[in-house]
Amino acid sequence: MVLAVAGCAGRTPAPDTGTTTTPTPTRRGTATTAPGQRIEVDVAGGTPTGDTGRVPVAAGTAVTLVITGDVADEVHVHGYDVTADLSPGRPAELGFDATIPGVFEVELHDAGTVLLTLQIQ
Repeated sequence: MVLAVAGCAGRTPAPDTGTTTTPTPTRRGTATTAPGQRIEVDVAGGTPTGDTGRVPVAAGTAVTLVITGDVADEVHVHGYDVTADLSPGRPAELGFDATIPGVFEVELHDAGTVLLTLQIQ
């Protein structure tokens, strides 16, 4: 079994292109149009609720993460380098195809809060 765990490194974010469907280095996330798995997390007072913990995802699945929070931050999917800006009360949607097997953190980048881990197999 191959286990990949990715960390966060300093980088300059790419501009929001409006559409992304395959994982590429450093890009802004938006929802994919293919059917797949929707994962929703709410963050209030720094505490995530909803689809948290380790979330299993079948390899090849189109994943849509919907994150709602009470603070401004950036949501980041490690390993896929998919990001989206989070504004209070306005959901951030990140979409990508789960093509890289392993375990990947999804975090609020500025706060360093881990929202969930994706287990892609």
